[in-house]
Amino acid sequence: MKDIATIGRTKQILETHGFSFKKSLGQNFLVDLNVIREVLDKADIDEKTGVIEVGPGIGSLTEQLAKRAGKVVAFEIDQRLVPVLADTLSPYGNVAVINEDILKADIRAEIAAHFSECDEVVVVANLPYYITTPILMNFLEQNLPIERFYVMMQKEVGERISARPNSKSYGSLTIAIDYYTEARVVQQVPKTVFMPPPNVDSIIVEMVRRKTKKVDIDDEASFFKLTRGAFGQRRKTILNNYMTVFEDGKNHKDDIRQLLQAADVDPRRRGESMSIEEYAAIYQELKNFPELKIISQ
Repeated sequence: MKDIATIGRTKQILETHGFSFKKSLGQNFLVDLNVIREVLDKADIDEKTGVIEVGPGIGSLTEQLAKRAGKVVAFEIDQRLVPVLADTLSPYGNVAVINEDILKADIRAEIAAHFSECDEVVVVANLPYYITTPILMNFLEQNLPIERFYVMMQKEVGERISARPNSKSYGSLTIAIDYYTEARVVQQVPKTVFMPPPNVDSIIVEMVRRKTKKVDIDDEASFFKLTRGAFGQRRKTILNNYMTVFEDGKNHKDDIRQLLQAADVDPRRRGESMSIEEYAAIYQELKNFPELKIISQ
């Protein structure tokens, strides 16, 4: 049978099942086999690889994963697609489709249930644009046994993830991803390879989990509040931004200045100029300033 990831077969499947796209779920199905194969070549997937996919749609990427991987577990939130996937993926006995919101699923339990015979677990997905960041952080913050990620996303988000200090794309998301993984852009993807085509181009990002976190942090939630706070208003200095991070910050301006200086950070700098190591230095120095309490939110 013809591969799913073609315009003709995709149209046929949609017509057969009377399926209509839901804009609110960010549904854009891949219809280009070459793009999919290039991604899977880079991901180096074989019969000992377990793959998690998010948002399989009608199964265009899932089908190609099933041909290479030992096991594929695909999380699909749209119940209307469950019978469609049961049809399109019926030739493949190594695929499990779970009709659940990935942000509410017990991913650790599913990994234990499905991937016991696999040497590694990898995430390969065409992520819904509207929820890319929460999905990625959900995977990373749970410290799941996932070695690598090969994820397609909106170009702007991919550029933020892989950005470097002093660039306009650099921000708190960059720092969070850098803390957990080594990230790099591996491929640009034009909007023309999707049905329907999205309004923006896409990018594929490879993220490889670090064996040890990039900096030594004992309270990740507080650390990420500090990094997010530095980008509250990008045109402001870190000193001015931090006055909204700490309780009664305006009355503690001098203490915040001293904190930054103790961490060897010029209070006049802006958040996008600073490395993750410099944010870690601020976090460590904060223990010497008990009068500075991060606003809980």
